[in-house]
Amino acid sequence: MSTFVIIGAGSGLGIAAARRFGREGFDVALISRVQDHVSQLASELTKEGITAGGFAADVLDRESLGAALDEVARELGPIEVLQYSPVPQREFLRPVLETDVADLGAAMEFSTLGLATVIPHVLPGMRRLGHGTILLVNGSSAARPNGTVAGTSVAFAAESAYGRMLHEALAVENIHVGQMIVPGAIGGGDPLYDPAALADRLWTAHASQGDFRTTVGA
Repeated sequence: MSTFVIIGAGSGLGIAAARRFGREGFDVALISRVQDHVSQLASELTKEGITAGGFAADVLDRESLGAALDEVARELGPIEVLQYSPVPQREFLRPVLETDVADLGAAMEFSTLGLATVIPHVLPGMRRLGHGTILLVNGSSAARPNGTVAGTSVAFAAESAYGRMLHEALAVENIHVGQMIVPGAIGGGDPLYDPAALADRLWTAHASQGDFRTTVGA
């Protein structure tokens, strides 16, 4: 059985994506900073008949993040699909003139360097399986810089560029990287951004193994 991993698992899109992939037969690993939180989410999925586990790790702590991924592979099996979607911290969402070097550095650690930390821990399993998918979930500032949220504008753009380069390098190995850009509030009442609808799009991105970017909404 293959494993679907969510980094930045929450009670909105995270658990919706877990349910979507779980229905397709995947075991699910939920990674977030608080063990009680991911344990509760995993318990909900288990009651629904999905094999799931919760693992605590902080994307800013490279050692703990790598260790969590290695533990997932040991307990649940090879990681076939990874969703990288940690929620940005508040200091990354300030106007550009209020954003300093430390803020930008932290945003890059959170997005691009966190993703770079993950890659060496998931590629070996994907290569053994002969296929795999890495899914990035970002806001609109990944595609269009927004001076009111300078940290994410810089970091998401860098993450997007890194993801595209990974896709170009790994597609020949049947390992694909895709990005879903969500320009609206997830779960805010618009059916386009309903967590279940977005989870369906993530599943389609995995199943189609298509181009790098999947854009949701206008």
